[in-house]
Amino acid sequence: MSDSGVFARGIEVSQAIRRTVMDSIADISPTARILVVDDDQSIRELISLALEEDGLEVVGAPEGESALKMIPEINPDLILLDNRMPVMDGQEFARRYRELDCCHAALVVLTAVDDPERAAADVGADGFLRKPFDLADLTGVVNQFLHSKR
Repeated sequence: MSDSGVFARGIEVSQAIRRTVMDSIADISPTARILVVDDDQSIRELISLALEEDGLEVVGAPEGESALKMIPEINPDLILLDNRMPVMDGQEFARRYRELDCCHAALVVLTAVDDPERAAADVGADGFLRKPFDLADLTGVVNQFLHSKR
Protein backbone atom coordinates (compact mmCIF):
# COMPACT_ATOMS: atom_id res chain seq x y z
CA MET A 1 0.00 0.00 0.00
CA SER A 2 1.34 3.43 -0.90
CA ASP A 3 2.05 6.09 1.72
CA SER A 4 -0.93 8.04 0.44
CA GLY A 5 -3.14 4.99 0.85
CA VAL A 6 -1.93 4.45 4.41
CA PHE A 7 -2.51 8.10 5.27
CA ALA A 8 -5.90 8.14 3.55
CA ARG A 9 -6.89 5.06 5.57
CA GLY A 10 -6.14 7.05 8.68
CA ILE A 11 -8.81 9.59 7.76
CA GLU A 12 -11.40 6.97 8.65
CA VAL A 13 -10.83 7.37 12.40
CA SER A 14 -13.93 6.31 14.32
CA GLN A 15 -16.30 8.99 15.58
CA ALA A 16 -15.81 7.81 19.17
CA ILE A 17 -12.06 8.41 19.01
CA ARG A 18 -12.61 11.73 17.25
CA ARG A 19 -15.05 12.91 19.98
CA THR A 20 -12.65 11.88 22.75
CA VAL A 21 -9.72 13.69 21.13
CA MET A 22 -11.82 16.79 20.41
CA ASP A 23 -12.98 16.91 24.03
CA SER A 24 -9.37 16.67 25.24
CA ILE A 25 -8.12 19.30 22.82
CA ALA A 26 -10.99 21.64 23.68
CA ASP A 27 -9.76 21.53 27.29
CA ILE A 28 -6.34 22.77 26.14
CA SER A 29 -6.98 25.85 24.07
CA PRO A 30 -9.23 26.58 21.13
CA THR A 31 -6.40 28.52 19.51
CA ALA A 32 -3.49 26.11 19.89
CA ARG A 33 -1.16 26.54 16.92
CA ILE A 34 0.77 23.68 15.34
CA LEU A 35 3.66 24.19 12.91
CA VAL A 36 4.14 21.27 10.51
CA VAL A 37 7.56 21.24 8.84
CA ASP A 38 7.63 18.57 6.15
CA ASP A 39 8.75 18.60 2.52
CA ASP A 40 5.89 16.24 1.57
CA GLN A 41 2.91 18.44 0.76
CA SER A 42 0.44 15.54 1.11
CA ILE A 43 1.56 14.94 4.70
CA ARG A 44 1.27 18.64 5.54
CA GLU A 45 -2.22 18.72 4.03
CA LEU A 46 -3.36 15.55 5.82
CA ILE A 47 -2.12 16.82 9.19
CA SER A 48 -3.75 20.21 8.56
CA LEU A 49 -7.08 18.64 7.64
CA ALA A 50 -7.11 16.36 10.67
CA LEU A 51 -6.04 18.91 13.26
CA GLU A 52 -8.05 21.83 11.90
CA GLU A 53 -11.13 19.61 12.07
CA ASP A 54 -10.31 19.29 15.77
CA GLY A 55 -10.27 23.07 16.19
CA LEU A 56 -6.51 23.64 16.07
CA GLU A 57 -4.72 26.15 13.88
CA VAL A 58 -2.14 24.52 11.62
CA VAL A 59 0.61 26.30 9.70
CA GLY A 60 2.77 24.39 7.24
CA ALA A 61 6.30 24.90 5.97
CA PRO A 62 7.98 22.84 3.22
CA GLU A 63 11.44 22.95 4.83
CA GLY A 64 13.31 24.16 7.88
CA GLU A 65 14.65 27.46 6.56
CA SER A 66 11.21 28.88 5.79
CA ALA A 67 9.83 27.46 9.06
CA LEU A 68 12.47 29.29 11.09
CA LYS A 69 11.50 32.57 9.43
CA MET A 70 7.83 32.00 10.35
CA ILE A 71 8.31 31.07 14.00
CA PRO A 72 8.58 34.53 15.61
CA GLU A 73 5.37 35.61 13.90
CA ILE A 74 3.26 32.50 14.46
CA ASN A 75 4.59 31.48 17.90
CA PRO A 76 3.63 27.78 17.65
CA ASP A 77 2.51 25.69 20.62
CA LEU A 78 3.90 22.52 19.03
CA ILE A 79 6.20 21.74 16.08
CA LEU A 80 5.84 18.54 14.06
CA LEU A 81 9.16 18.18 12.25
CA ASP A 82 10.17 15.86 9.42
CA ASN A 83 13.67 14.62 10.08
CA ARG A 84 14.79 14.32 6.44
CA MET A 85 14.20 17.34 4.23
CA PRO A 86 16.08 19.26 1.55
CA VAL A 87 17.55 22.70 2.29
CA MET A 88 17.69 22.10 6.07
CA ASP A 89 17.21 18.75 7.81
CA GLY A 90 15.48 18.25 11.14
CA GLN A 91 18.69 18.22 13.15
CA GLU A 92 19.87 21.58 11.80
CA PHE A 93 16.39 23.05 12.21
CA ALA A 94 16.26 21.93 15.85
CA ARG A 95 19.73 23.37 16.56
CA ARG A 96 18.86 26.74 15.06
CA TYR A 97 15.40 26.74 16.65
CA ARG A 98 16.91 26.37 20.12
CA GLU A 99 19.06 29.44 19.42
CA LEU A 100 15.98 31.64 18.95
CA ASP A 101 15.16 34.03 21.78
CA CYS A 102 11.43 33.40 21.46
CA CYS A 103 8.89 30.71 21.03
CA HIS A 104 10.04 27.49 22.63
CA ALA A 105 7.45 24.85 21.77
CA ALA A 106 7.84 21.08 22.00
CA LEU A 107 9.43 19.43 18.96
CA VAL A 108 8.03 16.12 17.73
CA VAL A 109 9.97 14.37 14.97
CA LEU A 110 8.05 12.71 12.14
CA THR A 111 10.25 9.85 10.97
CA ALA A 112 10.24 6.57 9.06
CA VAL A 113 13.60 5.32 10.39
CA ASP A 114 13.89 1.98 12.17
CA ASP A 115 14.78 3.57 15.50
CA PRO A 116 12.53 6.63 15.93
CA GLU A 117 13.51 7.12 19.58
CA ARG A 118 17.13 7.53 18.57
CA ALA A 119 16.17 9.87 15.71
CA ALA A 120 14.28 12.04 18.20
CA ALA A 121 17.19 11.97 20.65
CA ASP A 122 19.69 12.87 17.90
CA VAL A 123 17.63 15.96 17.08
CA GLY A 124 16.97 16.79 20.72
CA ALA A 125 13.23 16.43 20.13
CA ASP A 126 10.68 15.96 22.88
CA GLY A 127 9.02 13.04 21.11
CA PHE A 128 8.43 11.27 17.83
CA LEU A 129 5.68 10.02 15.57
CA ARG A 130 6.59 7.09 13.37
CA LYS A 131 5.70 7.31 9.67
CA PRO A 132 3.43 6.03 8.34
CA PHE A 133 1.01 7.01 11.10
CA ASP A 134 -2.73 6.92 11.48
CA LEU A 135 -4.80 9.84 12.65
CA ALA A 136 -5.41 8.37 16.09
CA ASP A 137 -1.64 8.31 16.67
CA LEU A 138 -1.28 11.85 15.33
CA THR A 139 -4.02 13.30 17.51
CA GLY A 140 -2.74 11.32 20.50
CA VAL A 141 0.76 12.81 20.19
CA VAL A 142 -0.59 16.31 19.62
CA ASN A 143 -2.91 15.96 22.60
CA GLN A 144 -0.06 14.67 24.79
CA PHE A 145 2.27 17.56 24.03
CA LEU A 146 -0.36 20.29 24.15
CA HIS A 147 -1.51 19.00 27.54
CA SER A 148 2.07 18.92 28.82
CA LYS A 149 2.50 22.58 27.80
CA ARG A 150 -0.32 23.65 30.14
